[in-house]
Amino acid sequence: MLKGVYRGRKKDGSEYFRSSITYKNKHISLGGFRSEEEANRAYNEAGDVLYGKSGLEDYNENFVIPFDKYISLVNFRDNNMYIKNPIYLMNTYIEYHFSNEIVFKFDIEDLFFYSVHRIQGRKGHYFVSDYGMQLNLKHRYGIKNHAVLNRDYRFINGDVYDYRYENIEILSSYKGVILQTLKGRAFYKTMILVRGNYLVGNYESQIEAAIAYNKAADIIMEKIPEKKYELNYIDSLSASEYAQIYTDVKISQKIYAIKEQEKV
Repeated sequence: MLKGVYRGRKKDGSEYFRSSITYKNKHISLGGFRSEEEANRAYNEAGDVLYGKSGLEDYNENFVIPFDKYISLVNFRDNNMYIKNPIYLMNTYIEYHFSNEIVFKFDIEDLFFYSVHRIQGRKGHYFVSDYGMQLNLKHRYGIKNHAVLNRDYRFINGDVYDYRYENIEILSSYKGVILQTLKGRAFYKTMILVRGNYLVGNYESQIEAAIAYNKAADIIMEKIPEKKYELNYIDSLSASEYAQIYTDVKISQKIYAIKEQEKV
């Protein structure tokens, strides 16, 4: 057999070829390949990376070794730590190389999590599998399902893949609540969707705005039973405090005027 190549068999009995390399006393599997020549080529490519100067940006479609493995090898060579997932260690943070074009940044404290959880993507949504469930990447950083970029949250440096905590600013934690600024004064606008967007009102505090949304939703659902809303949950208030704000908060008369024929 060519150097670094081992013959294997799949469960169906068909033959394939595995490749591996040893570097700094660590045995590294490079994967399975269709031919002995291809497996040997992977071994040679890995050697070129580990004993050469290839950079993170040098991977291209001509490589036989997978992209993830390439990043792991470069990191091992440069940082003396082998990580199975495509992570490169920087001085104060980590880079997770999802692809040549998409590189996530996370705080160094997140290293363990992302070294054992692989990021997956579908139609611009990124998640990891955790205990059999799909965990949206944004949830890990306090960004809600309904949140809209640059309205409810923003990435301070403009990089939407930079998930370091210092780079994420939550503008609104509640459904239907939008932070607004007018002549230097900040306030919270509450909107609710029926057939179109209805203005519920403008409020001084985010909690008051969130409860106003709940009150509007309750009124609309009473008028239009088929209409369902997910209410805001405010865990910082006692039941009596919530009830008092709910009673006192003013909402637009247009909400009270919504009729059943306006249902979606």
